[in-house]
Amino acid sequence: MAHIIPEDGTLLPLMEEFYTIQGEGYNTGKAAYFIRLGGCDVGCHWCDVKESWDAELHALTHADSIAENADRFPSKNVVVTGGEPLIYNLDYLTAKLHQKGIKTFIETSGAYPLSGNWDWVCLSPKKFKAPSPDVAAEAHELKVIIFNKSDFEFAEQNAMLISPNCKLFLQPEWSKSREMTPLIVDYVMNNPRWEISLQTHKFLNIP
Repeated sequence: MAHIIPEDGTLLPLMEEFYTIQGEGYNTGKAAYFIRLGGCDVGCHWCDVKESWDAELHALTHADSIAENADRFPSKNVVVTGGEPLIYNLDYLTAKLHQKGIKTFIETSGAYPLSGNWDWVCLSPKKFKAPSPDVAAEAHELKVIIFNKSDFEFAEQNAMLISPNCKLFLQPEWSKSREMTPLIVDYVMNNPRWEISLQTHKFLNIP
């Protein structure tokens, strides 16, 4: 039987939740509770969590329970990711997290309109589905994955969409990191408004 997900965001298809260290982007090194929601139609061929794509595989979980689980851990930072979390209305979940004094971070492709109240918005746009202008306008961080040389131009195109204060990161796709990292180093040295992001959690062998 297909999931019937209420529009108020009280039930969400939860793939997994775990306490770890944020491994990439601006908040690298911070302890955080990760909430991974199932469901994504962006379809990145290099996605490392393709099991998240089908929302039907993941149990609908009450947002109250998700917030209560997050509150059990010392760090009061939560990262909501996916899949593509903005498929769902996240107003209710972020309200519950804020009531508990938890800061809310989201990692999104921006393919859907922004919902929820966020302390940090990481926009990681994908070529397969352009980001929504409202997400780009609210982004604190633009993180572009570099899989091939053409992704540098894609990064600059997206950098024109975000606010002047948004942090800019280029991150090598893991399977191409040996090939792409030297190119990113050169690019950042020549274009210093960009910074390098690495998937440090993979080097540390943590989730």
